[in-house]
Amino acid sequence: MTWTRRTRPFRAVGATVLALVLAAGCTSGSGGGSGTTTASSAPSSPGSTTPGTTTTGTPSRTSPPSSSTTTAAPSCGTRLAAKLTPAQRAGQLLMVGLQPTGSSRALAAQVRRQGLGGVIYLGGWTSGSASVRVVSERLQAAAGGDLLVAADQEGGQVQQLRGPGFTRMPSARTQATTSAATEQRNVTTWSRELLRAGVNLNLAPVADTVPTSLGAANQPIGRYRRDFAPGSPTTNATYAAAFVRGSLAAGVAPTAKHFPGLGRVTGNTDVTTVGTTDSTTDRNDPYLAPFRASIAAGAPLVMISSARYPRIDPDNRAMFSRAVVTGLLRGELGFDGVVITDDVGAAQAVAAIPVGQRATRFIAAGGDIVLTAEAGQASTMLAAIAAKRRASPAFAAQVDAAAARVLDLKADLKLVSCD
Repeated sequence: MTWTRRTRPFRAVGATVLALVLAAGCTSGSGGGSGTTTASSAPSSPGSTTPGTTTTGTPSRTSPPSSSTTTAAPSCGTRLAAKLTPAQRAGQLLMVGLQPTGSSRALAAQVRRQGLGGVIYLGGWTSGSASVRVVSERLQAAAGGDLLVAADQEGGQVQQLRGPGFTRMPSARTQATTSAATEQRNVTTWSRELLRAGVNLNLAPVADTVPTSLGAANQPIGRYRRDFAPGSPTTNATYAAAFVRGSLAAGVAPTAKHFPGLGRVTGNTDVTTVGTTDSTTDRNDPYLAPFRASIAAGAPLVMISSARYPRIDPDNRAMFSRAVVTGLLRGELGFDGVVITDDVGAAQAVAAIPVGQRATRFIAAGGDIVLTAEAGQASTMLAAIAAKRRASPAFAAQVDAAAARVLDLKADLKLVSCD
């Protein structure tokens, strides 16, 4: 599979482009499933992938080069989104969790009924690759073959998929004791194992930097040795980028996290709100370097932190902050891919916020995929998105643009096609 980082015109003028496509006569998708009828039957096999490359494409133009007015052609994702109903576009923006003790058949039925765009394996699966593959195929069949199937496969204590067929991955700290070239090759091997299990998206690498003065007192990252090198954003940048390249080479989408960085907090946002404010990080912080390097290496997704960064936005947690998501990440860092939340289902950092608002506030900030460990929350989130869409044309445009970005990612993964 060849990955192409391209300029996505709908990001800047998403509402206008999608409105033009709809006005041109695209029909709505049928009810049930995701509605993307051009999806392939399954993710590409490992043997059919081609090492990824990072290039910048030039959008085609609808008028001759000599014209003073040019309009970029809509992306594949924009065209696919235009064929979906508003409810189906909303479904593309949700990723729900599946525990080893959960019913994959029940979740498959939910995916089909609600048109959900993604599922993530949570809770520690130890049954091995062949068992996970069966579940992945069941979920893909329910979605028509276009489902994002994700896992947290960083290494060390954060490796959700284990057992026969999955290498026991060392922690990021240990990974960084090898060369960057070795890291890239190792990640390609580990990522091919994911692909064989039907997983096409990895919520890794960690691009956070923990100050040496904080160390293991940093509960979310330092305690578990999830950063590549304490106190060194330069080294973290080198290895995060190597992880991204290795994952892309195998045809698995990596995710740089947790923007703009969880290294300076003491509390873990999953279990507390105490100690989850970073009063140091600002727009020019050197600790942003690993995120910049991951984006330059072609990372198609960035996960937003649930912490607070008052020097960037004094009023909102990062995932609900337009200043963080749209202003800093998309604007100043130039990221044009998919932005995903950390868990908003069970995390204590967002427990006080109504479930529906966890989705609508993130999308309004400029985000795309809402990740919830609690699959039962999806109906509340979909209802909230629909209600806000009816009340706000501006929000409706944001939903449409986000769905287009998600579908562009799926096109890159060969899950959908515009041919």
